[in-house]
Amino acid sequence: MINQLLRYTIIYIVLLLLQVFVFNNIQFSGYVNPYIYILFVLLLPYEISGWLLLIISFFAGFFIDIFMGTAGMHAGATVAAGFARPYILRAISPRDGYVADRELSMVAYGFNWFFFYALLVVAVHHLVLFYLEIFSFEGFFRTFLKVIFSTVFTVIFIIFAEYIRKGR
Repeated sequence: MINQLLRYTIIYIVLLLLQVFVFNNIQFSGYVNPYIYILFVLLLPYEISGWLLLIISFFAGFFIDIFMGTAGMHAGATVAAGFARPYILRAISPRDGYVADRELSMVAYGFNWFFFYALLVVAVHHLVLFYLEIFSFEGFFRTFLKVIFSTVFTVIFIIFAEYIRKGR
């Protein structure tokens, strides 16, 4: 238990530092903003209780908000992704089900499953984040385009991070 807690703490600190110092500086004409820190919520075990998942999601987004000065937008979006995660997991459950105490990674469940899982959770996160950011439907299609491009680039970076983790 302590070993698992330490491992997830290290994963989150690394993702937080990468997000703050590297990925926050990546922007392509305002349409692409990769947010790799959401990988932390993706990797949590399947059997984590719902209330704990929401609390962890909140603090994961809250710390990003502190470093970015975004007044709770990341906390709200990460909680929405954490809330949607169990429903997404039930919808895309592998044939044999999920293994207890196993992180939901590409190594554990394969590329196709992980890609679809990451795509759905990241899309929920980005939908909430970017519409909270604009807080209106005035630029609906422009914002939706930003959601699509950012989701694609975030998932690409998450898959790349999983390949790096797989290689260790």
